[in-house]
Amino acid sequence: MEPKKQRIALVERQYLFPFVLITSLFFLWGFAHAILDVLNKHFQELLAITKTHSALIQVTMYMGYFIMAVPAGLFITRFGYRRGVVFGLLLYGVGSLLFIPGQHWMSFDFFLFSLFVIGCGLVFLETAANPYVTELGAKETAASRLNFAQSFNGLGCIFAPILTALVLFSDDSQAGSGNVALPYTIMGIIVLTVGVIFSRVRLPEIKHAVEVDSEGNRIGLWSHKWFVFGLITLFAYEVSEISINSFFINYVTEQNWMNVRQASLVLSFGGLSLFMVGRFVGSWIMRRVRAEKMLFWCAAGTILTTLCVMLDLGRFSLAALLCGYAFEAIMFPTIFALALKGLGSHTKRASSFLMMTPVGGAVGPLLMGYVADCSTMSMAFVVPFVGYIIVWLYARHMMRA
Repeated sequence: MEPKKQRIALVERQYLFPFVLITSLFFLWGFAHAILDVLNKHFQELLAITKTHSALIQVTMYMGYFIMAVPAGLFITRFGYRRGVVFGLLLYGVGSLLFIPGQHWMSFDFFLFSLFVIGCGLVFLETAANPYVTELGAKETAASRLNFAQSFNGLGCIFAPILTALVLFSDDSQAGSGNVALPYTIMGIIVLTVGVIFSRVRLPEIKHAVEVDSEGNRIGLWSHKWFVFGLITLFAYEVSEISINSFFINYVTEQNWMNVRQASLVLSFGGLSLFMVGRFVGSWIMRRVRAEKMLFWCAAGTILTTLCVMLDLGRFSLAALLCGYAFEAIMFPTIFALALKGLGSHTKRASSFLMMTPVGGAVGPLLMGYVADCSTMSMAFVVPFVGYIIVWLYARHMMRA
């Protein structure tokens, strides 16, 4: 009789408390990302600017990722995960509170500077937390574990559009007139409080062995082809995801299906709720199915749903767009975990390079906004469509590796 296969725990028992503590951070940066999607439309109406101009909101924040990712990796390599988290929370909190003078002056440029500071803080948080979570258990469950933690990122994404829609948009008006500093002030106070908590706890540091070849020579990071391919793929995914989030409200309102406030709520209760559920379900499935295979079929799903939006099939396109959130849910944590696989002592440095990929959030919305200004919102979805094809190709090659 064949022995029963032992089930591998998602998190090792001695790492359970650090895992819970670090997972709480995923909610905080999910909130910070999703609030941008409502601000995009808010500033278009309040300041009478174009879609391309309003996309500078995403551009500025994600440029913080690009500029600070490598310094964040160096900081975390030298001082450890915990100090990286605390410093990231400090920048995040300060950037949020800068919205108070920004609201007083009503300066778009100052709002952009505040978002840049927040982006710098978030890259420290994500550079520390993402690889740390992958190390808190067996390698076989790394992608599943990161997907589970990232599910709470989806929870933050749900709350952000709800809160900001209620604050910034009225029931009977399309124009935003609310106090944009209010949600950021609340967020800043919470984040700084969490920073104080993290400064007083101890997190175990994960030690990595130095990887060498058969002759004893150290293997360089850029010799790992799947890391390089994963880096490109993660950038493509960020272009796709952030482009869609940035213009979801524009798409549904220009189709005359609903007003801005209703669109914000649909984004939360529809798209982002499916996104969160997709991560929880994906985490469960990947404890039984190879992460590469799961990524392959989910990428195929996003290609199909995005194509339906491009073909402008009426409300069927809206349904397809919402389903796309469920399919894309597992992509970031799965690609991230696969790209870090087998990197050993290169893990922290590799993580910093992977965290440069959210600069796709600067590139994608600009491209999508430009295509939308030149043609239609439906045709602008060609930008995320191409990104999802790259993800599909990565998963296909990983399955054959």
